[in-house]
Amino acid sequence: MSLSVYDDVIGSEEMNRGDKVEMVEDIYESADAVRGHDPNTEMEDTNTMRILKTQQAESRSAGSRRYRLAAVGLGLLCVLLLTAITVLWIQFNHLTAERDQLQTSYTNLTAERDQLQTSNTNLTAERDQLQTSNTNLTAERDQLQAERDDLPRRCSELDKAVRDGWIYFSSSLYYVSTERKNWTESRNDCRKRGSDLVIINSREEQVFINTLRKGQWVWIGLSDGETEGVWKWVDGSELITGFWRLGQPNNHGNEDCVFYGFLSDPVKNWADYPCNQQLIWICEKRI
Repeated sequence: MSLSVYDDVIGSEEMNRGDKVEMVEDIYESADAVRGHDPNTEMEDTNTMRILKTQQAESRSAGSRRYRLAAVGLGLLCVLLLTAITVLWIQFNHLTAERDQLQTSYTNLTAERDQLQTSNTNLTAERDQLQTSNTNLTAERDQLQAERDDLPRRCSELDKAVRDGWIYFSSSLYYVSTERKNWTESRNDCRKRGSDLVIINSREEQVFINTLRKGQWVWIGLSDGETEGVWKWVDGSELITGFWRLGQPNNHGNEDCVFYGFLSDPVKNWADYPCNQQLIWICEKRI
């Protein structure tokens, strides 16, 4: 609306200027006409010119006042616009700061939530681990209690076994026969005694068996009677560590069973042998 007013003022000023120019021209024309008929026209022309200059000065002063008023109006409008822009900019910066503060608070809350979730996960894992440990400890306790409760019976059996000729070593009892039989008959005798032919699982046990045989060849619970070359213990497990004499097994003459004590080496002294040969044997049972 202010720009329109300004345009109207400028237009009115230009129209007034045009009218006044025409008026001055008319006055000059009238003066020329009078100058041709009246001898006193020179004085009148001077007065006329003075009047016209006065009118022009007044016109310029009025126009200048109108321009100043328009400039003041525009200045006030600019001040108002600048004030409005400043207020809006301050509000925008304030809102931006609040937004950033809210974003920071949200980020911190998210981090705290994640940390709490991690802590909860860790606590849950620790709880489960403690529950597992407690379950294992409870099982071990129950097993120890059962073994403790069973200890008198085992001691009684061990005492009886020792009286019957069994020898204790590393949680097992061993029995050395006093007669000779083939491998199958020897195993049957062990079964009747609640045991089976000896299974040797370590070097320590191998050395211990050497102290029982007293220089004799003895059957042990190892054969490849099911599949040639596949040596298995009497409990069905395959041989992992063997203590064969050098050059053994050689399967010379259908030798499917193993005896202990071939030659003088106290450790590497196994050899394959025909199962129908008569040897003493060693039984073993776990306690």
